[in-house]
Amino acid sequence: MKDLKFDSKGLIPTVVQDAATKDVLMVAWMNAESLRKTIESGVTWFWSRSRQELWHKGATSGSTQKVIEIRYDCDGDTLLVLVEPAGPACHTGERSCFYRAMENRE
Repeated sequence: MKDLKFDSKGLIPTVVQDAATKDVLMVAWMNAESLRKTIESGVTWFWSRSRQELWHKGATSGSTQKVIEIRYDCDGDTLLVLVEPAGPACHTGERSCFYRAMENRE
């Protein structure tokens, strides 16, 4: 974790990607504690900015994410977590939070 740059609130943006399909599933925030819990448990944990608490992905829905690999970018200020999802990533029930496309309008 020494190479990582957490922001002034102690957070780092985290992109979650399906390890098999390479689909981007979601973007969330981690702090040092959630990152440690993710590494130790082998499943994703995040920091909820709205609730100001740790949350285990899938704790209530069952849609956990088994961690395959954790990478960080060249600046050390963003994480990429490759996972094997056990269900939808989005709270709407969609497989990915990125299920909507913008229409090209002027």
